[in-house]
Amino acid sequence: MWVIAAFEAVTETETHPGLLQVAAALELIHTYSLVHDDLPCMDDDDERRGRPTVHIAYGEGPAVLVGDALLTEAFRLALSAPGLQADQRVAIGLELAEASGYKGMIGGQAADIGLAGPITNREVLERLHRGKTGALIRAGCRLGGIVAQANEAQLAALTEHGEAVGLAFQLADDVLDAEEDAGDDGPPSFVKLLGEDHCREEAENLYREGLSALEGFGVKAEALRELATYTIQRDI
Repeated sequence: MWVIAAFEAVTETETHPGLLQVAAALELIHTYSLVHDDLPCMDDDDERRGRPTVHIAYGEGPAVLVGDALLTEAFRLALSAPGLQADQRVAIGLELAEASGYKGMIGGQAADIGLAGPITNREVLERLHRGKTGALIRAGCRLGGIVAQANEAQLAALTEHGEAVGLAFQLADDVLDAEEDAGDDGPPSFVKLLGEDHCREEAENLYREGLSALEGFGVKAEALRELATYTIQRDI
């Protein structure tokens, strides 16, 4: 969604022959992260969206392999997308690697399971979630811009939007999960550090920051605005 919406914000062209493959690649990485996140060595979840998680349905070994396959297929899919120039392919590969690697999602997950020690302040928690959750939203915005051949200013604006909305997403998510995550054994959350009211306020501020970054795109960025609105208003 983010990839396609960002592409639409930049260009007058209705579509691009490689756009869906690049967008699908990011979704594959997201799905891989959920499969691995549910494993007993991580969050140890038995259900995902009301259905058995992959390791419950098929076993832990197959779940690890499913995640690995999704991640590697994501790069194959993105880098083989038609209609891209060589420099775009390089930029897309680097973007996916950074968002999914130690600087992004994996780094955030490492902090989440305690490899960097306990989460005791907002700065550390924010860094965790900018990696674990925000990096993929940021990457989605940038990938759409790369496919659309955005200029430097446009790509910077998309990056600013993605970073703000990515963190707003997690703040809103923590509010939704406040009751489930309560207690010392629950995961670190903004609600625990800031309180629910402050979380809502911060999410709203980031939402407005994200919208401000899109001012230069005019009506072409309406899909991005709608995604941002859903991010903080959703109830699931």
